[in-house]
Amino acid sequence: MAKLIIKLINGVGEVVNKDPDVAGRLKVVFFPDFNVKNAKYVYPAADLSEQISTAGKEASGTGNMKFSLNGALTIGTLDGANVEIREEVGADNFFLFGLTAEQVYELKAKGYHPKQYYDSDPELREAVDQIASGSFSGGDRNLFKPIVDSLLYGDPYLLFADYHSYVESQEQVSLAYKDQAKWTRMSILNVARMGKFSSDRSIKEYCGEIWKAHPLPVKLGKYTIG
Repeated sequence: MAKLIIKLINGVGEVVNKDPDVAGRLKVVFFPDFNVKNAKYVYPAADLSEQISTAGKEASGTGNMKFSLNGALTIGTLDGANVEIREEVGADNFFLFGLTAEQVYELKAKGYHPKQYYDSDPELREAVDQIASGSFSGGDRNLFKPIVDSLLYGDPYLLFADYHSYVESQEQVSLAYKDQAKWTRMSILNVARMGKFSSDRSIKEYCGEIWKAHPLPVKLGKYTIG
């Protein structure tokens, strides 16, 4: 399924990148072989960090910290490190969407039926139908059928439930970006308030709370360090 999703991303990119109406304005790029060496170019260049994991999955980790430290604003759910980042940078400097972890558990407990969201949301239905129609697979209606079926009849990550909230949050992103003074201020505040995520603090907490390791004093001449 993961490989098929990557294939879909590239299929969408091919269609978008050949569309003359958005030429020079929008381009989809799938970064191959992403690693630490390449990351040093990506993080400082990003304006927006998309951290869209389902709340409660703890899938949002350190990548969002690197983006925020380099001035990118975050659009995300209350999952993983997003929660702490939002607390530090301030709710006004974070684009929040989606269900909370508690709401996710509650919805699953009472029975989640993704097709109800598909049937009731014309915009969502159009997006899914485009995938199913073969628009992003050269007319092949079967290639991405496993993805479509997984969403319509399972959707384990509750993507349909979060969809409308995500679209609304993206509209707020667009409004904020049009006001470059506001966007710049939010970006600077993200950098300035990310001190909590320094490696010094992280290592100290890991040592004390997880590894139960304590500093060892080291004598250097007449001085003791540690």
